[in-house]
Amino acid sequence: MPSALAGLTVLDFTQHLSGPYCAMLLADQGADVIKIEPPGIGDAARDMPPFVGKGGTKGRGEGAPFMLWNRNKRSVVLDLKTKQGLADARALARSADVLIENYRPGVAARLGLGYRALARANKGLIYCSISGFGQTGPYRDRGGFDLMTQAMSGLMATCGDVDGPPHRLPIAISDVAAGMFGAIGVLSALHARQRTGRGQQIDVSLLESAIALQVYEAAYFFATNERPPRLGQAHRGSSPYQMFQTRDGWITIGGGTQVFYERLCALLDAKALIDDPRFRTNSDRVCNNDALVAALSGPLMARTTKHWMTALGKVGIPAGPVMTHDQVFADPHVLARDMVVAVDHPVAGRTRTLDIPVKLSATPGRVGRAAPTLGQHTDQVLRGIKRRAKTAR
Repeated sequence: MPSALAGLTVLDFTQHLSGPYCAMLLADQGADVIKIEPPGIGDAARDMPPFVGKGGTKGRGEGAPFMLWNRNKRSVVLDLKTKQGLADARALARSADVLIENYRPGVAARLGLGYRALARANKGLIYCSISGFGQTGPYRDRGGFDLMTQAMSGLMATCGDVDGPPHRLPIAISDVAAGMFGAIGVLSALHARQRTGRGQQIDVSLLESAIALQVYEAAYFFATNERPPRLGQAHRGSSPYQMFQTRDGWITIGGGTQVFYERLCALLDAKALIDDPRFRTNSDRVCNNDALVAALSGPLMARTTKHWMTALGKVGIPAGPVMTHDQVFADPHVLARDMVVAVDHPVAGRTRTLDIPVKLSATPGRVGRAAPTLGQHTDQVLRGIKRRAKTAR
């Protein structure tokens, strides 16, 4: 059975993470993603350590981060500073379904690769632009990476210890979110094209993607007109709902609903806390979360993580251990859900990568191709352009 997006041609004019991640999501579901890279080093992410294998980028092997989010793609080198490179790019765009770019706003248009120019020759083209701050507004010309947009979205202000400085999430949340929203935009535009026969431009920014994820914080501000306070490990609307220390590690417990809270108190031999007026309802517990955590922490520290996982599971309270990455990728459930897959790379050899988290029953996606070496498919793709041009004549 072909994958869901089989037959879809996507041009990936992106670098770093947000755009390549968007294109990867489409490639994972079967789209033919052609990654356009400049001569020399190619995508700047190829130079991100650690490096895997030998003889690749700068003779150090391939950058492992690049390899993860550029799997399932073909690489074509085009020099967009030359007439021939631009001509080849336009020729590819004439028969493409989707084009993704993450240049600063205005750069693609100056190259003659903007949406309006390309849509004249390909009315069905879906053109996804991902940038730091969007195609309009006073900040449109600013360069914007994940770090800046985490800061400017309010995300950093609400993360970290209660009395600590603003905290950057170690995952590139703005980049990944923008890639996901970009993919949602592409799929929405494809559905609209089925009705209208016409493509459209999609405008996604890292800043708005980071803002859009903050549903609790936005709700708090809109309701109170006050800054959402930094809560550390606590949850803004549920208690107890956080990390607790055990005798040999850490565990997370979601006991905010009344049923779960009462079961937790019984399990910890702390039934008196059920009728304590400070903790009678979830709202009471949120307001007095520090006192509740202090009362629950002692009993939880007396036993091991394994003990509590078994005990909490028996009474149906949602819980999970805090695991390191070596534990995550050896976990039997993660492996049973096929979240680790091996692929063969011409430079790095047999390597592991993440598999697809979206499981389609009838048209499943797959990771069938390792990230390409720089320009690996240039001749193959450009020959295809020439064949189509001859057929058209």
